[in-house]
Amino acid sequence: MLVLDRNNGGVEHRIFRDLPDYLRAGDLLVFNDTRVIPARIFASKVPSGGRVELLLLNRVDLTRWEALVGGKGMTAGREVDAGDGLRARVLEVLDGSRRLIEFSEPVEKHLPAIGHVPLPPYIHAELKDQERYQTIYARLPGSAAAPTAGLHFTPQLLEKIHGMGVNTAFVDLHVGLDTFAPVTEENADEHLIHSEWCELSAETADLINQTRARGGRVIAVGTTTVRTLESAANQPGDRSAGILPFSGNTRLFILPGYQFKVVDAMITNFHLPKSTLLMLVSAFAGREHILAAYQQAVAQNYRFFSFGDAMLIA
Repeated sequence: MLVLDRNNGGVEHRIFRDLPDYLRAGDLLVFNDTRVIPARIFASKVPSGGRVELLLLNRVDLTRWEALVGGKGMTAGREVDAGDGLRARVLEVLDGSRRLIEFSEPVEKHLPAIGHVPLPPYIHAELKDQERYQTIYARLPGSAAAPTAGLHFTPQLLEKIHGMGVNTAFVDLHVGLDTFAPVTEENADEHLIHSEWCELSAETADLINQTRARGGRVIAVGTTTVRTLESAANQPGDRSAGILPFSGNTRLFILPGYQFKVVDAMITNFHLPKSTLLMLVSAFAGREHILAAYQQAVAQNYRFFSFGDAMLIA
């Protein structure tokens, strides 16, 4: 675990089990308890039988999903057989390979039979234990990818943290693959970031407000948690009593210059160049501090990406 002081750029190299050394009683750790669904479906065209791949991204309603579709001729009206008695039809061609898909009935009950966990493309070996790509607190199904900063936590570590008087709370953000899409525009403000559904409950809002009132820190576990907290804080309404509950879609794109309203520290992994995630952590810690810390991480052979090492920015 690389520990970055965002005020002066100071860096320490520790092990993730040392995280309690950087926490204090009264702090609040906020986790994203979304659960990865087996969102990759291999289907066949009707009636030709040609192979098609569907990757579910965002649930629109009971039977309609936005999905990435791999396969030729997937225009509006095309039907596919998804297996297990389930059919699907393309309702609308969206941008690129994205399609609006309507299933013949709710897809969720069929996913255990026909779905595959959509592992990142740089993971080539099949996971024999699919729970390795879930956090230990994963609860609400809906993500196409895991909130990977949380993969570092174990039951034993959480027990130790609770014993210190550090509180925990949960939000939900269903992670879509657009989170990881590179920014190709010369002006980053022109990058289109697609919406992701998120929710901050009244219970979590109360815990955040109580923590801030007592002088504790709100520590976000993962960039998806950061987006949820800051999305809630940016909603219109009376903020005199603190953050309010929020449920809905967010398109919040955090770039350097953004003024954080809730998050005091964050735990994250190491991100790809030109990614929205790298821009988010640069907004939080400062671009020069992040670049210098990443240079040290490379020199120290830190692992990047989903199953990589962690970074605490405080």
